[in-house]
Amino acid sequence: MPPKINNSVAWQQAELLMQPAFIRVVDNIRKHLDVSSWKGTYHDVLVWPASITDETKAIVTRLLQEMETATPQQADEIRETLTRLPMPHPGYHLLLQRQGQEVSVDLWELCYQVCFLDYTSEHEAADIDTSLIDDVGEVDWLRLEAKTKELVEQVFDNLPG
Repeated sequence: MPPKINNSVAWQQAELLMQPAFIRVVDNIRKHLDVSSWKGTYHDVLVWPASITDETKAIVTRLLQEMETATPQQADEIRETLTRLPMPHPGYHLLLQRQGQEVSVDLWELCYQVCFLDYTSEHEAADIDTSLIDDVGEVDWLRLEAKTKELVEQVFDNLPG
């Protein structure tokens, strides 16, 4: 889940870092895949809060599908119902495959690890890693690249042998 950001300065810093972090994550993954026996494919996914039941997921999914063919009045009623239900957020995963083994990597979670200090998905709030921002408020590309490279290497180092 995305970390909760509690103030406007941290929000601006996150906005500054997330796109460059994502680009560096994908590029570093590509570099590893070029020399790895693992093959990778990217997939859009829906990410649900952990506490959501399969029944609720099915209801929301069905309502979202019904929206596609609903009349304007039906669509308004569906939107009203959806406001009272939990909604997934879009995710982007890398599926790594090798010799019958599969490992899924959540790319947004990896980006959060790059952009935030000691980020784990269990913590609701996280602090921006301000060492990735230079003295004039721009991205420190060298630090960003170094941290991204280290985290992507950890992903590949932790793959099953």
